[in-house]
Amino acid sequence: MIRTLLVTTALAIAAPAMAQQAAMPEAPQSATPATPATPADPQAAMPQAATPATPATPANPTDAVASIVDTEFPAYDANSDGQLDQSEFSKWMVALKDQEMKATGKALPAEQVTAWANGAFTTADADKSVSVSKPELVTFLSGGAG
Repeated sequence: MIRTLLVTTALAIAAPAMAQQAAMPEAPQSATPATPATPADPQAAMPQAATPATPATPANPTDAVASIVDTEFPAYDANSDGQLDQSEFSKWMVALKDQEMKATGKALPAEQVTAWANGAFTTADADKSVSVSKPELVTFLSGGAG
């Protein structure tokens, strides 16, 4: 559910940027030109392929999750060691679970949320180092696709 919430949030952030990519209107041309134009540069006579604008946010959901993790990680890495211990990780996951519960209107008892966060830590700590790195967190939140 948290992964879905993160991906949905990332896509919701990306949607306005993608919506702003409008096609350029074609210039009106007269039906019969008075004199045929001969360009001095033969390359200018060839039609140019349209180059789409680059979206402001990554199109790949894993990249979007990585961007969010890069932005939010320092706020939860209390000791600034570049890793999240179980306490730091749990604070972040509980905050995400609270957002999810508000969005869905569902509620869980605090002990269930804590148990869920502890299980999430065990799953996210892929190398079993008793801390979660940014790459491990991105992989976990991306559903293992990172």
